[in-house]
Amino acid sequence: MSRIVLDVSISLDGFSAGPNVRMDEPMGDGGERLHAWMAGEGPGGAAELAIRQEVDASVGAALIGRRTFELGLRPWGGTPWPYAPGFVVTHRIEEDFTGDNGGRFSFDGLEAAARRAKEAAGGKDVLVLGADLARSLLAAGLLDEVHLHVMPFLLGEGTPLFGGVRAELEPLGAPVGGVAAHMRYRVR
Repeated sequence: MSRIVLDVSISLDGFSAGPNVRMDEPMGDGGERLHAWMAGEGPGGAAELAIRQEVDASVGAALIGRRTFELGLRPWGGTPWPYAPGFVVTHRIEEDFTGDNGGRFSFDGLEAAARRAKEAAGGKDVLVLGADLARSLLAAGLLDEVHLHVMPFLLGEGTPLFGGVRAELEPLGAPVGGVAAHMRYRVR
């Protein structure tokens, strides 16, 4: 059965994007540093490359926040997984869309998009893109797991990942170290 999984890189102070998120800097000022671990360089690099490959292989569909879709479409041309359908959670429904990299996008409300994404994922994971969407899914009881990649720096400000939402999380295995600390949790 497909799970809805938030797999996200954050700063040590809990920000998933830097300040001043905008079209020219969709990750905000300094936010691209959050993904540096994906290069597989530095201590634990081979393990980090394996983590990234495991994530990519697990994706059957993506749930995408509207703002993330609007900011990310231009630089990405679609999601990082063009083979997996994307479901944009929005109140402004529009016709299906094909990105530059061939990825297909559908638009729907929170619960309908989550249901459709799980159906489309074919038993693989539904990955969540966007902090606001992650908070909404968590608050609605629709988020199954949280996978964090914690980078060893402080952004000081930006987009907080879980500001204002409470949940109980259960660890799934031991953390893995490298450039980032990689942790997985099941939402209770």
